[in-house]
This record gives sequence, structure tokens and C-alpha cells, in this order.
Amino acid sequence: MFDPALTIRGVSLRGNTMNVSPLDLRQQRFRSAFRGFDRTEVTSFLAAVADDYEQALRETDRLKQDIASMETALKEHREHDKNLRATLTTAQKLSDDIKASADLEAQRIIREAEGRSDLLLERMQARLEDIQREIDGLKLKRRDVETSIESTIQTLRNTLEYVHEQEARERDDKILFHRPRHDQPGATDLDPSTLLGVTRRGAAVFKASPDS
Repeated sequence: MFDPALTIRGVSLRGNTMNVSPLDLRQQRFRSAFRGFDRTEVTSFLAAVADDYEQALRETDRLKQDIASMETALKEHREHDKNLRATLTTAQKLSDDIKASADLEAQRIIREAEGRSDLLLERMQARLEDIQREIDGLKLKRRDVETSIESTIQTLRNTLEYVHEQEARERDDKILFHRPRHDQPGATDLDPSTLLGVTRRGAAVFKASPDS
């Protein structure tokens, strides 16, 4: 069995502390004794222990580096948290100041609005009355325009009826004027050109008459 009190090259292995390097384990030599341990086995065992110990040391160094990195990150995190808390405190104070200022401004606006409300209502009432008068005036104008349009339409209708009557009278007169009179001698001997000239002269006389 391995003696925990064993001393290797003056290095004590007693207790849980092992201040020995992997190289010390690989180079350790033991004295020969009667019926002692097999040197090859001891050497192989020490080599294996040295490898494990070296790996343990590397793992310990890695863990130390990880711990150092974590401590650095923790320190940065704490610093960041401190800054964040300070920022939040400042933001809260600024928010409170803004809210207080907004409340004061709102109260001022309300007071001014209440002070001007009566005047605004009076102006609005006066404006509504003006608009109502304008509407009433427009209604009167619309009725006048409608009456004028109806009168104009009636006048146009009367004029159109008169024109139709005059045209009908002219057609009747032309028919009577162009009808041949067999009781007059030579009435049927008029040629078309003579008859056309007489018709035109008759139409001119009819248009020039006061009743046309």
C-alpha cells in the first residue's frame, strides 16, 4: 500500500497537500531492498500518476482562468448593474420632474381655458346668429330666384305659343294665297316663275303688316 507519510526527494506527501510536480514523479528513483517492489511496476505507476497529476494541474489552471474570467465578468456585471441603477434613478427623477411640470402646465391651461370659455361661447353664439341670418337671406334670395325663373319660363311659353300661332297663320295664309281661283280669267295661265314672284311679294307684305 502507498504510505501517506512517504517522502519523495524530500517532498512530504503527508496529508492532502502534494507539493510535487509531474516531473518529480517521473524522475523519482527508489532504493533497492530485499523483497522490495518491482521497479518496472513502480515506474509505470509513477508515470501514470504523473500524467493524471499533470492533467489535474492543467484542469486546475483552466478552472482558475475560468474563475478569473467569471470574477471579471461579475465585476463588470456589478458595475453595469450599478450604472443601470443610477440611470434608472435619474430617469425616474426626470420622469417625476416632467410629470410635475406637465401637471402645472395642464392646470395653467385649464385655468386659462375656463377664463376664456364665456368669451368663446359668446363669440360662437354671435357667429351662429350671423350664420342663421345668412341662411335666412339665402332662402329669401332662392325664393326670389325661383319666382323670377318661373316668370321667365311662363313668358317663354307665352312667346313660344305666340310664335306657333303666327307660324300657323302664315302657313294658312300661304295656302290661301297659292290656291288658284278658277273664277278669274287666265288664272290658270300663270307660269311657275310668275307665281313664285307673287308669293314672295305677298309674304313680304304679310311680314311688314302690324299684325304679324
